[in-house]
Amino acid sequence: MKPVGERDEGWFTSLYAAHYPDILRYGLRRLPDADAAAELAQDVFVVVWRRRGEVPERALPWLYAVARHTVANRWRHGRDAPTLLPLSEADQVPAGLVGPDAVAPVLDLRRALRALPEADQEILRLVGWEDLSVADAAAALGCTRSAAAVRLFRARRRLRSALATRPPRHDPRPASAHV
Repeated sequence: MKPVGERDEGWFTSLYAAHYPDILRYGLRRLPDADAAAELAQDVFVVVWRRRGEVPERALPWLYAVARHTVANRWRHGRDAPTLLPLSEADQVPAGLVGPDAVAPVLDLRRALRALPEADQEILRLVGWEDLSVADAAAALGCTRSAAAVRLFRARRRLRSALATRPPRHDPRPASAHV
């Protein structure tokens, strides 16, 4: 990447091309529709241009932090408040692509995630969905790597606990099918 003084339109265009899809996917997983996700991505890159002197060499975690703050600010100011995508709908499995035995664990995972505090959900999303390292997740969250590692450890422990306490699933097959 170019030094801060040389962050011109070419620098911005290459950063945009490299990371717009990542930020769009981030929005698609957290917002109600593609238009809201595209608007979020556009807002993030407006901030990038305006604050281009602050963008670190490894920009993606910083971009995720800007996206998180943008979503939080919208919610705080009442704009788009009711339209945040519930975690249960964020990563739907298309019907017919997998059998019921494969879907049940996904549904259990979604239920367990919904039971966690938002902070736990976010660290798990950044590491699991966005495929960030702990160090990059820390940058996105605005904390130290150690703090992010502890948050991730605790979130994973709470997730395991939530998964272990899942309610029994009703088996729709007749009793004769279990023999």
